[in-house]
Amino acid sequence: MSDPSSTTSPRSSPIFAEDADALAFDGAQDVLQAWLAGLRPDPDLTVSEWADRHRKLSSRASAEPGQYRTTRTPYMREIMDRLSPGDPTQRVVFMKAAQVGATEAGNNWIGFAIHQAPGPMLAVQPTVELAKRNSRQRIDPLIDESPELRERVKPARSRDAGNTMLSKEFAGGILIMTGANSAVGLRSTPARYIFLDEVDAYPASADEEGDPVTLAEARSLTFAHRRKVFLVSTPTIRGLSRIEREYEATDQRRFFVPCPHCGAMQWLKFDRLRWQKGRPETAEYHCEGCDAAIAEHHKTAMLEAGEWRTTTTAADPTTVGYHLSALYSPIGWLSWERIVRAWDAAQGSDEAIKAFRNTILGETWVETGEAPDWQRLYDRRERWKSGTVPAGGLFLTAGADVQKDRIEVDVWAWGRGLESWLVDHVVIEGGPDRHDAWSELTALLDRSWPHERRAHLRIARLAIDTGYEAPAVYSWSRAQGFAQVSPVKGVEGFNRSSPVSGPTFVDATEGGKRLRRGARLWTVAVSTFKAETYRFLRLARPTEEEMADGAAFPPGSVHLPHWVENEWLKQFVAEQLVTVRTKRGFARLEWQKLRERNEALDCRVYARAAAWIAGADRWSEVRWQDLERQLAVDVAGSDGEVAAKPVLRPSVRRRTVRSSYMG
Repeated sequence: MSDPSSTTSPRSSPIFAEDADALAFDGAQDVLQAWLAGLRPDPDLTVSEWADRHRKLSSRASAEPGQYRTTRTPYMREIMDRLSPGDPTQRVVFMKAAQVGATEAGNNWIGFAIHQAPGPMLAVQPTVELAKRNSRQRIDPLIDESPELRERVKPARSRDAGNTMLSKEFAGGILIMTGANSAVGLRSTPARYIFLDEVDAYPASADEEGDPVTLAEARSLTFAHRRKVFLVSTPTIRGLSRIEREYEATDQRRFFVPCPHCGAMQWLKFDRLRWQKGRPETAEYHCEGCDAAIAEHHKTAMLEAGEWRTTTTAADPTTVGYHLSALYSPIGWLSWERIVRAWDAAQGSDEAIKAFRNTILGETWVETGEAPDWQRLYDRRERWKSGTVPAGGLFLTAGADVQKDRIEVDVWAWGRGLESWLVDHVVIEGGPDRHDAWSELTALLDRSWPHERRAHLRIARLAIDTGYEAPAVYSWSRAQGFAQVSPVKGVEGFNRSSPVSGPTFVDATEGGKRLRRGARLWTVAVSTFKAETYRFLRLARPTEEEMADGAAFPPGSVHLPHWVENEWLKQFVAEQLVTVRTKRGFARLEWQKLRERNEALDCRVYARAAAWIAGADRWSEVRWQDLERQLAVDVAGSDGEVAAKPVLRPSVRRRTVRSSYMG
């Protein structure tokens, strides 16, 4: 019988000891492998592959939070992958509609660069304020929701963290965000990657130092063939659109999708979308090959089987261009039914149709700047009592054009929908060096014009051009007070979102002294108001029979009185919008004179700018009703005459101190 004490316990068994050593060895191997894995470079991924693996969409910045899926927007795959380091493409141009996923694709590129291919990156928004908003609403969630990015970008907890509103530092690179209106931001540092978002909203010049796109791209030239530039935008006006100009210089790719019935490959066009009148819900796409109706539920499969195809040959093989309309928008984003509803709602309004073409179709709008025939305007003159404001006019503005030997002033009445009437045309003899000329212009501010409703209206705001003898204009304007007088500076170009900007303080010289904060200058995009005026002149008018039945003039109608002369009418339509070619062969729009004198058109533009400054484009229904109520309530004076409550009189009393500059 064996001794129990001699029995080998499991722990002391030689067999288990060997197992323990083996386990220890295996554990060391695991640690070693993990360590080696940490040293191993990340797998080579394209931008789209990185997004599908690492990008998380935040509920703060996306309507579809969660894991990013390129399959949701298959047309973005090639565009993103062109931005990958392994692709030889240097510049990617994307002219697109709204709601197609372009912004998220750009953010995917930013995340990819931080994680996979670090380097200096410049992201440009139209303004610095928009860059700050984009940083808060897009870039911060991009970093916060992706662990791989959080560990590379330090949290913004201290001054030296390298993480600020407009700057994100990470190992091997930095992301700088700025606005196209800041020349300092655009030339701040060399950049291997440049993301130019909504380039059509960029100003013509950054702090008067040049084209923002050119300034930004100059930052990447030191990186030669390793650079990547991504230009993205919804287009605006034909001939002025930056993104269209860039796209036309590329191979102009379109996304071709197969017909689910015959398999014919085609790119989607709005004129192939058809529906029953008054029933947008019946919208279907009709194939170019077999003309069969394609229901929208086929779109998902069509997008998955789609491919980008070039439609022309580009001179520069390192630049590729893509165009996409909202017809491709994934199901659940912007449906064909909603597109049809938007089209139906836009009918009758050039502005609405322009917005549809830009934001839905991703196409430019063609301005029709053909000058109306002055004789047609002569035949269309209307008769009302001379010097009287017609019933529809609710307030007055004036535009003043300063010439060498005279000051010309046109007084316009404005009503609902920016319907307008020419009330008076005044020519003040003598140029800006004549004291009496300024005195007469001052007297015009105190003058009132009788209204058909027995009220009397004064000029609510006068806009005066500073193009000739600006110091004299500034000084006179300052003496009158800026509540009623607005010095303006006209600049070429279109800006429909904000055709008037300012005011900015400019120096004014008085008695040989330079005054700080001397005058408040407004900048006017004259092309916008000239095109608007011509568009209003082309509006169809109701016939006498229709007016007898109660028909009204359409909003924006321009009414000209019977006393206006031929010369004034010729000046009113003295310019025409033409397309000219630059030295590089690009088209741009330019207003050109058909005759030498154009004061009537200029005065109209300034008077229209004065209405904009007064706020007429933004007034509520309550404000318009208040103006109508003021004119309707007459108060009898002691002498039996009737005087109405003043409309839109300046809330700040004008200064009466005369400038020593005037003598």
